[in-house]
Amino acid sequence: MGAGGRDFHTFNRIYRDDPSCEVVAFTVAQIPFLQGKRYPAALAGSLYPEGIPIHSEATLTDLIGTLQVEEVVFAYSDVSHEDVMHAGSAAISAGADFLLFGPGRTMLPCSVPVISVCAVRTGCGKSLITRKLARLLRAKGVRPAVVRHPMVYTDFSPWRRFASLADIDRSPCTIEEREEFEQHVSEGVTVYAGVEYREVLAAAQEDAQVIIWDGGNNDFPFVRSDLEIVLIDALRPGHERLFHPGEVNLRRADVLIISKVNEAPESAVTQIRENISMANPAAAVLLAPSRVSLTNSEALRGRKALVIEDGPTITHGGMAFGAGVAGSRGLVSGYVDPRPYAVGSIREIFEKFTHIGPVLPAMGYAASQIRELEETIARVPAEVIVIATPVDLGRVIRIDRPAVRATYDFDVDLDGLVVTFLQSHGL
Repeated sequence: MGAGGRDFHTFNRIYRDDPSCEVVAFTVAQIPFLQGKRYPAALAGSLYPEGIPIHSEATLTDLIGTLQVEEVVFAYSDVSHEDVMHAGSAAISAGADFLLFGPGRTMLPCSVPVISVCAVRTGCGKSLITRKLARLLRAKGVRPAVVRHPMVYTDFSPWRRFASLADIDRSPCTIEEREEFEQHVSEGVTVYAGVEYREVLAAAQEDAQVIIWDGGNNDFPFVRSDLEIVLIDALRPGHERLFHPGEVNLRRADVLIISKVNEAPESAVTQIRENISMANPAAAVLLAPSRVSLTNSEALRGRKALVIEDGPTITHGGMAFGAGVAGSRGLVSGYVDPRPYAVGSIREIFEKFTHIGPVLPAMGYAASQIRELEETIARVPAEVIVIATPVDLGRVIRIDRPAVRATYDFDVDLDGLVVTFLQSHGL
């Protein structure tokens, strides 16, 4: 059971070359457009010359019966503990065992030092911390590379290397992938990703003195890390103990960063600190106030705005809004709710995630969805667009009105952390 990431990695690590097991299917959730495809034979190995079919998770119990499934492996992230056990109950009631694999069997060794940046939920700000670490390493004369958690939405390449915006433009990247890659390469940092993480790591190790694992959702790393940094969102207190595998990260972390503390009540930070003291009292704890910058705040003043927020944060991340609303509040005369104007799969997103506020999540898992996002934006009768996505949407879609970009950063000092890490590894 997966979502186009850990599921394939778990198969590659544990099952691909094991003749005592037969993997009969993947199911997929969270990520549209994968069901009906096949995990390709070139990646599935000699035991699977026709590849492996990928089905919707909605068909799980039927598959267990028709394919005589004996074991179901849960292998995706940012899922509530309750929903994990609902999945387990479905599998067990249909006659199968229900498995979860941990770091010991799934993490890969690395020949260079590794810093991992993970979180307890999606949308905590992992990539901001990754970029800060990369800047600090480069400033100290150390060459970093970022290894990104997989996003296997359109491309089953074993590994991919992105060293420039041209590399991204040449690749079939979704909006979600661009959000993770563009800012790194714009700052001169090479990013690696793919499906086969043995090959991803082999390439990255040739390029870097230090690897930064940039986690996805709230997954734990695929790579054995020498320093595990984990973010907790002050706007979602308690979630650090309610989601899988976010609580795994909470308990494993060497350093915990509580983000957005200036946006949350003091009681929220107190609750998070209490949970840390119960789950991982040995971890160092840093506070990271957030700040939002606008490219042209005067263009917003007194106008009705459409706010486009980061897609994963607003959808399965559970947030009603993000940096776009936080940065524009008090400037605009109001927000135009995009729901009545949404088309196709964008409309379906609003129907599925009813917690979303009057904002538009930047969804673009396939070319068809990117076109539907563009059409939805064109239909919304707003005077100005606030773009609060990490990706420069203007490089992907046509926007026919004035647009103001909202960028997010954290005020946290990581220099001492980096110095200690480098000294401990002789760098």
